[in-house]
Amino acid sequence: MLVVRPVRPADLPALERLAGSATPRLTNLPAHRDRLEERITRSQRAFGREVDFPGDEHYTFVIEDRERDEVVGTATIRAQAGANEAYYTYRQETLIHASQQLNVRREVQTLSLSHEVSEATLLCALSLDERYKGTSAESLLRRARLMFIAQYPERFAEILAVAFPGFLDAEGESPFWNSVGNHFFARGYQDINHIAGVRSKSFIAEVMPQFPLYLSLLTPQARAAIGREHPAHETPMQEMLAEGFVRSRHVDIFDAGPVIKGERERLETFRRAAWHPVRVRPAASLPDAEPAMIANQKLGEFRCVVARYALSPTGQLMLSPEHAEVLGVEEGRAVLAAPLALPAVDDVYDEGEL
Repeated sequence: MLVVRPVRPADLPALERLAGSATPRLTNLPAHRDRLEERITRSQRAFGREVDFPGDEHYTFVIEDRERDEVVGTATIRAQAGANEAYYTYRQETLIHASQQLNVRREVQTLSLSHEVSEATLLCALSLDERYKGTSAESLLRRARLMFIAQYPERFAEILAVAFPGFLDAEGESPFWNSVGNHFFARGYQDINHIAGVRSKSFIAEVMPQFPLYLSLLTPQARAAIGREHPAHETPMQEMLAEGFVRSRHVDIFDAGPVIKGERERLETFRRAAWHPVRVRPAASLPDAEPAMIANQKLGEFRCVVARYALSPTGQLMLSPEHAEVLGVEEGRAVLAAPLALPAVDDVYDEGEL
């Protein structure tokens, strides 16, 4: 049985392993023991704090395979992306250059440094053991964070954002970084990515050019990489678009990976989630039903599992004793349930940014 729960100090070795095996390596999940220890401490502090509005809280979760007694994935929520320092992105824009004398009018695509995403809640730092990719574990880990946000909306922003890793070539290099950032740092993408993960991204934005970048001056490879996710993240991207996120005009300042955004109340998990009192019944007697994410309502002891969405005629959610035990709920207690399946993907841009 798989369960998503808050991270614990004992999970540090698993976090080190997951950070080291992430594809590609993640800036916000550095394979650095001290930083991962800080992440765990920060998360425990966030879960234990009374919060009325989003701030610098980081909530880190793990997914545990209870049969193997092994942590096999991790994911984080940053309550406010730019709580302590601005969260920089490049924003895609269009400038018009026109001359009546020459009878010329040209629309030119540019990238401008922006910190508009700073106010959003950021879903980040997701890494899953290769053995579990393509299974329900991947969806559970990714979307259990939404089940948590749905229960504690005061802790998070109305707008949620996800920054996906950008396209890298066969050598693991970023065409965008080589065409832009490398000119100002003379360091390779992997090197600067590691430094930013161990320190912060703010110093990058301070040195990067402050004026708009004209895309026509970049290499063709760099232009083609803008807004393109890493191949290993194409399926996760499709799932989040099906959830209700939309592509924004923002991209990562390192590799130009896409940043998607969603209004909290318009996402499928929020729209379809419902509270049900629990009825505990033997697993063999439960009727067939579609799988769903089931979460308890315990802040520091949050748990989320995948189980059948089996309802009694009176609206009670029927759970096996095993699932009830993992969730820490007794008969009559309420749990939050949302279907695991998502509708067909609608890949669009945010209408407000067009």
